[in-house]
Amino acid sequence: MADNKIGVVAATLMVAGNMMGSGVFMLPANLATTGGIALYGWFITVVGAVALALVFAKLSAIDPASGGPYAYTRKAFGNYMGYQANLVYWLANVVGNVGLAVAGLGYLSHFFPALKDPLISAMAQIAVIWFFTYANILGPTVVGKLQSFTTVFALFPILGMALFGWFWFSGDIYEAGWNVSGKTGFDAVGATLNYTLWAFIGVESASVSAGVVRDPARNVPIATVGGVLLAAVCYVLSSTVIMGMIPNKELIASSAPFADAARLALGNTAANIVALCAAIGCLGSLAGWTLLVGQTAKAAADDGLFGNVFARVNSKGVPSAGLAIVAAIMSVQVLATMSPTASEQFGKIASIAVIMTLLPYIYSAIAIKVLGYKKMSDGQFTFYTFVGIIAAVYSLWAMVGSDGEQTRWSLIFVVSTIIFYELSINRTREMEETGMHPGGAAPRWIRYGTLAITIGALIVMFWISVGKHRDLTLHPRAPQPVSTQQGTTSTELPPEPAAPASATN
Repeated sequence: MADNKIGVVAATLMVAGNMMGSGVFMLPANLATTGGIALYGWFITVVGAVALALVFAKLSAIDPASGGPYAYTRKAFGNYMGYQANLVYWLANVVGNVGLAVAGLGYLSHFFPALKDPLISAMAQIAVIWFFTYANILGPTVVGKLQSFTTVFALFPILGMALFGWFWFSGDIYEAGWNVSGKTGFDAVGATLNYTLWAFIGVESASVSAGVVRDPARNVPIATVGGVLLAAVCYVLSSTVIMGMIPNKELIASSAPFADAARLALGNTAANIVALCAAIGCLGSLAGWTLLVGQTAKAAADDGLFGNVFARVNSKGVPSAGLAIVAAIMSVQVLATMSPTASEQFGKIASIAVIMTLLPYIYSAIAIKVLGYKKMSDGQFTFYTFVGIIAAVYSLWAMVGSDGEQTRWSLIFVVSTIIFYELSINRTREMEETGMHPGGAAPRWIRYGTLAITIGALIVMFWISVGKHRDLTLHPRAPQPVSTQQGTTSTELPPEPAAPASATN
């Protein structure tokens, strides 16, 4: 099993890659609605994110069990709180993962116009979801290598802009868009926290997947803090420089700010390269988040708080049956949200899911005082208690600044978890009375079934993309790129679907 685990470098890139998914490529445009004053919001969020990173790093060192926020909450506050944190966190990730597929294919539609068709795009999203499910079933080493590869592509335009964009930076443009929100400086900074926090959703990635990390007591803390610092430097520099390259009104309307900045600096070819890297980064992030969803459900199932099917593993130690169920749920979400009106509705649901992610963060931040008692020196205990308070206060601040209606519905869902918990109580009682152990072997056909569904979705996508006629020639149904007056094809990037406010990361 050791050969199937990932090392510290892959774990660090997984943390950074999970955070730098679809959200990072739209952050400059989102933050432009407030202005350059968002720089202060970045500093506040970096402090909060580092505090969260230190909390998860120390918790994983104290108890390197898989499950992340769920495991820590359950051990600190009991089964119900653990179940609540897990269900909320799991659902938030399932919903948010669909956004990653949508965003990645949104960038690819620049090269494949047929993807602009809702049904074709939906089939492509389903194919992508099942492909990464299949990749996860092959083992964590495959996912680690895959995401390490795609993270490099994601980092290329981000680091490139952060380092070289300053040659085209204009202080006048940046100053002109300093605070366009119409709010006071304090309120304007507070309004940026939702966006900046979304950028760091995924800070817990390594701790959730501790079960597949080699030497977790040592490597998980390093990967967590290292991934956050890597992402923080990239975020602050790249978003700030773009705000000084593109005038505020144009930046607010931009559907691909990194590509637009690259086009401004180096032309259309550079914009195309950035769009391709953005697509690869978004889709690669989906691989890591799929791993997280599977490990979260498995950790709860091992404790009797989720159905036993989520605890069944294949020869690689992967909860393949649970991953297949998640992929099926995500496929239904894709079909339910493929129309333009449903897409707007999905954006609201995804925003609620991200708000709910804050709840497990708050629980974990407080849990460090409970779980660290007698396991740390007095100095460490005082320091990490203070760090946990900073992380909890920051998360609460971000929640208070969120949309009131979305927060209300999130709270209603959290309260309703007590109804579902009753089912888990029955299962845990059955396990205690019968001596049943969770888990078991997952059916081998699941691996081949996921591959078959992937191929099937691709075939359907191809079939509805082209039409057969009597002359046996294939005619594309999607409109071709419109030529400009100069005779060149248009290079305007398509609108990117709204990322969970993950989706995030």
